Amino acid sequence: MSKTVRYEVNLNALPPLTAAQQAEIEALAKMSAGDIDYSDIPPLNAEFWQKAVRNPFYKPTKTATTVRVDSDVLAWLKSQGKGYQTRINAILREAMLRSVDAQKKAHG
Repeated sequence: MSKTVRYEVNLNALPPLTAAQQAEIEALAKMSAGDIDYSDIPPLNAEFWQKAVRNPFYKPTKTATTVRVDSDVLAWLKSQGKGYQTRINAILREAMLRSVDAQKKAHG
């Protein structure tokens, strides 16, 4: 029987790089884009992204918070049935993704 092992990494307190790791990073930094062999990586063209699906194993972490919501908005959400907090999250995620897409379009 295998057990799942989870590690948490504090990105603000990473262990120092070894001399070999540092040398590899420096060598990579000196390479030009033309020197990099991409032959084993499929192109990420428009066709690839049209077929792309979200990782089925992805599950974002949840953070408990307190939010003040207008009473009529909360009543409307609750009137839709069980799962009003999930609906709030879905509404906010949709707004976030629209904003991210708009920013990408504006900058690229």
